[in-house]
Amino acid sequence: MRVILAEDSILLREGLVRLLAEEGHEVLAAVGNAELLLKAVAEDPPDVVVADVRMPPTHTDEGLRAALEIRRRRPEVGVLVLSQYVEKRYATELLTGESEGVGYLLKDRVVQVDEFLDALERVAGGRAAFDPEVVRQLLGRTTHTDPLARLTAREHAVLAEMAQGHTNAAIARRLHISQSAVEKHTNAIFDKLGLAGGGEGYSRRVLAVLRYLGS
Repeated sequence: MRVILAEDSILLREGLVRLLAEEGHEVLAAVGNAELLLKAVAEDPPDVVVADVRMPPTHTDEGLRAALEIRRRRPEVGVLVLSQYVEKRYATELLTGESEGVGYLLKDRVVQVDEFLDALERVAGGRAAFDPEVVRQLLGRTTHTDPLARLTAREHAVLAEMAQGHTNAAIARRLHISQSAVEKHTNAIFDKLGLAGGGEGYSRRVLAVLRYLGS
């Protein structure tokens, strides 16, 4: 796949460039700030952008705002955002967008190469990829709401896996249950959350759940 990187840490940026090249991916550009990121995407749109949330000059939300702008201008470009910590406001702002093909990973996840590459491929393919810790904290923030409190322990586990962007088949493998059981739990989750009439696409269902959890 064709990738553009935006990370102000030279060490991490160069490490990602080398990793992606070794995996056979083409790195179109590797930049250190949001302005250069937007310019690079405009000049040669990639399949996916990997961007740090916090970049110069203020190191607050430049990377996130650039990611949102890319999704607005070019919804076909996947965006995988990296963050040092779980920043719920930023995660919610990204996850409640209309576009598909988004992800939010903690930087610690990058060192787990297989998980990082899997997330990158999911985002590039128009699916979702959310860090388990991000999902855990978003879920935990809304456990006081009645609909979520109605979920069984198994349904809660399925929801957490679904929110990370895993397919039903992958959830079945990860939870050691049948795919038909996953489908049953998924239908129950959407019924209880009032989302049974949501979008038909898998990624839209994931985003609908996260939009609800982030509200």
